[in-house]
Amino acid sequence: MTTETTGQPLVCARNVHKSFDHLDVLKGIDLDIMPGEVVVILGPSGSGKSTFLRCINHLEAIQRGAVIVDGEQMGYARKGDRLVRLSGNQIARQRRKIGMVFQQFNLYPHMTVLQNLIEAPVGVHGEKRSDAIAHARQLLERVGLSDKADNYPAQLSGGQQQRVAIARALAIRPKLMLFDEPTSALDPELVGEVLNTMRDLARRGLTMIVVTHEIGFAREAADRVVFMDGGHIVEMGPPDAVIDNPQHERTRAFLSRFL
Repeated sequence: MTTETTGQPLVCARNVHKSFDHLDVLKGIDLDIMPGEVVVILGPSGSGKSTFLRCINHLEAIQRGAVIVDGEQMGYARKGDRLVRLSGNQIARQRRKIGMVFQQFNLYPHMTVLQNLIEAPVGVHGEKRSDAIAHARQLLERVGLSDKADNYPAQLSGGQQQRVAIARALAIRPKLMLFDEPTSALDPELVGEVLNTMRDLARRGLTMIVVTHEIGFAREAADRVVFMDGGHIVEMGPPDAVIDNPQHERTRAFLSRFL
């Protein structure tokens, strides 16, 4: 039974701690994300935003707490009264329900756009090639790049490459999409086309967690805004509450640089 049918959170983070060597980056994060919800995470550099995102799909292993996605604890399974670390293949299976878009596009330069999109569905998930191609073409049309299927990444602008990266993440039919500052590597004039693609996904009801500094996107597309600083969630709520009427001084100081 899935979270959509039980009314439970799709993502449940409880007391999540993460450190690198002796540096504590996450200091007890608690956050639930409901199916279909769009949550934007704001905060200064070094606040733990991107690390938290990477902990959700277990690209980073946490030291304490739990991250549960669609009813499964990421990276672990319970055996009797103890937790056992899953194998790499088992963790990869868990990640099949999660798509992720990074700051850098990470497209395979030697593959065409279409080949980039079908690589994971066919090579990892065992999808029939013809089905993967049909789905990939639908996704390229959705992101406005149906005429670029046979191009190579180097023949595309940065904005086009990031839209291909979004389509590639969607090609595995994820239940959850994670965006880690997806516009930060783009020239300013290319940011809008990527944000428009993400707004369309939000309107379609895809569950999304977005780390970004794009305050306008947060105001328009988010159901909730989370402000992080120093490894803690400082404040969260609807966009109009957090952005227009922040209650915490650290939130006000951060937002004053953008508003």
